[in-house]
Amino acid sequence: MADKLASDDLVAALKAAAEPTRLRILTLLAAEELNVKDLTQILSQSQPRISRHLKLLVESGLIERFREGSWVYFHVSDRSQGGNLVRRVLDLVTPDDPTLARDHERLQKLKREREDNAQRYFKDHASQWDEIRNLYVPEGAVEDAMRSALGEGPFDLFVDLGTGTGRVLEIFADAYRRGLGLDVNQAMLSYARSKLAAAALNHAEVRHGDLYNLSLPDQSADGVVMHQVLHYLSEPSHAIQEAARILSPGGRLLVVDFAPHDLEFLRRDHAHERLGFSDEQMRTWCKAAGLQHFDSKTLKPIETSRDQKLTVTIWTAEQPKTKGRGAAKRIAATAGEMQQ
Repeated sequence: MADKLASDDLVAALKAAAEPTRLRILTLLAAEELNVKDLTQILSQSQPRISRHLKLLVESGLIERFREGSWVYFHVSDRSQGGNLVRRVLDLVTPDDPTLARDHERLQKLKREREDNAQRYFKDHASQWDEIRNLYVPEGAVEDAMRSALGEGPFDLFVDLGTGTGRVLEIFADAYRRGLGLDVNQAMLSYARSKLAAAALNHAEVRHGDLYNLSLPDQSADGVVMHQVLHYLSEPSHAIQEAARILSPGGRLLVVDFAPHDLEFLRRDHAHERLGFSDEQMRTWCKAAGLQHFDSKTLKPIETSRDQKLTVTIWTAEQPKTKGRGAAKRIAATAGEMQQ
């Protein structure tokens, strides 16, 4: 069986987990991908000690490590035998353990601080956001490729997650009957509303929304776009899950973001949480969300300067088709939500 371990490997894995700090680390990494600095803050322990624990856990196969630029992140794998064992062990831990509860509170605080940093950046750059984005990629070519990848519609309900300036709603304006852009930043929403009003796009609106907890009903949108938003998120896989949840049968998801890169200044100066995503990573997340027909297209950068060397990737995936859910039913399910 794929989820079975040889006796020697099982004993080694259980020994690795059988230490209080390492159990705390496993609990945190089962919930979030973290680096050494994050864990030292949460656990209030030295960097060398945390590093030693992580090394042992990696060697025992209980966690995995991956590099993003100069940073190394760790997580409990959801596809390995060691990861399955960790989750079984953690199921036996009482949820009201005071030490683990305190660790969880510190983790939530760390995540809020990350999100606040990103929101401050958005607020400071709301009116210049389109211009800033053009520093990194040829946006016109990306927009043409997006139209080609997602198709011409028509979409009954088209949702732009992390809408920012509302540019995606403008690009696809002739392809949907109703357009809804969601974002958590009020400064961005104000800017997007003014742009949509100037363009007389009366069939589109923007609203405050949490990408991890969308207010839309299940299977209510037949087109969903996430344009240059995932690299700002602490938990991009959760956002993909939510996007898949609101997709109707046969509905299509389009994700636009950077391929893996090592431009650290984007993290340091522009609040990027992630330095790009690989096809394998995105395919895994889409498959876990129940999506199919995964495809990708890469757009190479124009070599104009040493720093501007970002490759944009466009990924598409589809919600499996089922019978008995017509367009009229989907519109009825979302009509009330759109009027709020």
